[in-house]
Amino acid sequence: MKALLKAWATQQQWLDTSLAYYLLIMLFILLLSVALHLVLHRGLLRLFAAKAQTQQWRQSLQQSSLLSRLAFTAQGFVLMWQANFWLDAGSETLYLLNLLTQLWILCFGMASFFALLNTLEALLQYKGFGKQAPIRGLFQSIKLLSSVLALILALSLLSGKSPLLLLSGLGAMTAILLLVFKDPILGFVAGIQLSANRMLALGDWLEMPKYAADGEVIEMSLTTVKVRNWDNTITSIPAYALISDSFKNWRGMSESGGRRIKRSVFIEASSVRFLTDEDIHRLQRSSLLQPYLDKKLSEITAYNKSCDMSSVLNGRRLTNLGTLRAYLTEFLQQHPDIHKNMTRMVRQLPSGPTGIPLEIYAFCSNTAWLHYETVQGDIFDHIFAVINEFDLRVYQQPSGYDLRQLKL
Repeated sequence: MKALLKAWATQQQWLDTSLAYYLLIMLFILLLSVALHLVLHRGLLRLFAAKAQTQQWRQSLQQSSLLSRLAFTAQGFVLMWQANFWLDAGSETLYLLNLLTQLWILCFGMASFFALLNTLEALLQYKGFGKQAPIRGLFQSIKLLSSVLALILALSLLSGKSPLLLLSGLGAMTAILLLVFKDPILGFVAGIQLSANRMLALGDWLEMPKYAADGEVIEMSLTTVKVRNWDNTITSIPAYALISDSFKNWRGMSESGGRRIKRSVFIEASSVRFLTDEDIHRLQRSSLLQPYLDKKLSEITAYNKSCDMSSVLNGRRLTNLGTLRAYLTEFLQQHPDIHKNMTRMVRQLPSGPTGIPLEIYAFCSNTAWLHYETVQGDIFDHIFAVINEFDLRVYQQPSGYDLRQLKL
């Protein structure tokens, strides 16, 4: 074929033989390249795209454009092969075409490698493994190193020198490179530490007041960790800050199966008193309090036999605050949404200017935020509703309305 083209060009007296031959070769190479491009991009890739919605890996390949970039890389190899086949060795045209095609192959080869990493990342995220390790940060580190190597190879092709000579010159630029790539290097090291120690993963609830972050981790890249806060704002935190500074990860709470309820009701101290017989008789009708009252009354009766009960300072008596604590303890014990294998108690904290704090300490068996708040609200709604049955008052500072009523 090559000899036939040369013979035909020689027969054309009105054209310079070399010029006619090179024009025909270029035209032939161009037509083959266009035909190959149409077959790959208009035919095979469109056929693959039509079936890309059926499987996850096909969708990942389609979204990353991996096949399209591989097709461009293959076109570069075919173009270089055609140039070496048709053109004479040592010609300037062949040298120029080889240089351009090598740069083409290097560029689209690197783009194909990046697309492959993007595809692997999407598949790992889909399988769930990507949530346990900083895959994005790792792949971004590989992309960064690949870009540096590709740049060295490109400079080597353009200068005609060995890439080893360029690599040896990087030793003198190490300090500059460390300064320029300080954040990526720190982020890469931080990502490895976060992954190795299982300190953070995608989907974790992260709280870091220094950066006003309080929400779900949605992305872990080479240099930053993105947190979608509960108000739907997004906070970006430097990856190395998660190693150098402290943060709170709520994953342990989610994995434990219990979310803590720790809230107090403030009782007005002046409303605390001993229970009368009438009070005891009324409270004994409560199914939650009856076992407690029966047990305590038998203990108190046995203890008070040797005491002079004409004075309230002698003997033992039931108080309305203690009976409320017993009631709420049994109430938590039988509540269906309180975790049975975790701490449950109603405790009295030191009194202060706002009254006597009566704290509810328990764990909700459902860690979902909405359900947790509902359960906690229901518990304290019930407390505020029944507290009058024990003749207790909740402490509340006087409002403007109270002061106006006092004036009248």
